[in-house]
Amino acid sequence: MKTYLVGGAVRDRLLGRPTQDRDYVVVGATPEAMEAAGFRRVGVDFPVFLHPETHEEYALARTERKRGRGYRGFAVDATPDVTLEQDLARRDLTINAMAEAADGSLIDPFGGAQDLAQGLLRHVSPAFVEDPLRVLRTARFAARFGFRIAPETLDLMRVLVIQGEMETLSAERVWSELARALGEEAPQRFIEVLKDCGALAHILPEIDALFGVPQPPEHHPEIDTGVHTLMVLTQASRLSSVPCVRFAALVHDLGKGTTPRNQWPQHAGHEQRGRVLVRSLAARLRLPREYADLGALVAEYHLHGHRALELRPQTLLATLEALDVFRRPGRLEQFMLACEADFRGRLGFEERTYPQAAYVRAAAAAARAVDGRAAAEDGLSGPGIAAKIRERRTEAIRNVKLSHGHPA
Repeated sequence: MKTYLVGGAVRDRLLGRPTQDRDYVVVGATPEAMEAAGFRRVGVDFPVFLHPETHEEYALARTERKRGRGYRGFAVDATPDVTLEQDLARRDLTINAMAEAADGSLIDPFGGAQDLAQGLLRHVSPAFVEDPLRVLRTARFAARFGFRIAPETLDLMRVLVIQGEMETLSAERVWSELARALGEEAPQRFIEVLKDCGALAHILPEIDALFGVPQPPEHHPEIDTGVHTLMVLTQASRLSSVPCVRFAALVHDLGKGTTPRNQWPQHAGHEQRGRVLVRSLAARLRLPREYADLGALVAEYHLHGHRALELRPQTLLATLEALDVFRRPGRLEQFMLACEADFRGRLGFEERTYPQAAYVRAAAAAARAVDGRAAAEDGLSGPGIAAKIRERRTEAIRNVKLSHGHPA
């Protein structure tokens, strides 16, 4: 019985990156032998065990063979005669198909170390096409490392798309990969790769529909709405590491994908249409509520953020109320970051300042400082108190606008 460190831990060590999880493969063992050694079995479909002290995962070396459509359609062989190389051969990419022996020596039968050095994502074997999730995983690794994808691997990804395999992925798996991609260093690469292989139209059709849709060149020198969306996501990643903010940036212009062609390049009403599309996308992928809510709000109100200095105090207050910032003050910062990313996500605007953010933050702080108890002390009750609070908040915002040198 021999044990090897495998997968991401080996890859990250070679890259000089910190290792979060360490996974091991055990060759020449049986489930009974593992349990006799104190390991606790946790895998239902696969023979995976937890170490009795470190609680790290140890899996028996195995081979897999697809027996039907869908992620779970695999026949597994985890007998003691399965070799390490056979186990590594079933993995998706060469950079994930390396192992380290107990003495620290590298086992690399598929050239993963060389691909790492060349910044290349390459499949291990033709069995890559047996699991459509690998399309999303490959795109996510591109977002993490900035690596290019080998042409032959991109071809296999396209085969999976053409064969309709993307439709077999569950909403939970799609969202899991998208959520993880949003947390990577360059999440826009995830979208780019899915677009390149044709999977975007199946996974995120609302985003795919934005490519080829023109915008007014005086406001959007990049013109194409899909290109703009990628630029906005890039800027959101520079401004915030919070995946929720990045998601809102990604979906902020969904409504432009449904603008009738005879109205191009104008997009009147895209904010309201975008809100509906975000809600639909969120329901389909079963997104957490914080993502769905922020995405819908940014889609509907991002132009209010851009025009904040032009808005009447009453209108800005109504926007703050719609954002629910008086109960959820943290939402304002997320909203403004997404708006700033939208402003900067245009050709030639990448380094420009966004004074609207400082004004909206100051206005919200002033409105939040209004003491509701004072209205009650004036002898008001019920709706009268609410009206008085809104009146005082409006006045507070008006004073902030004047202090910023703009007529109220």
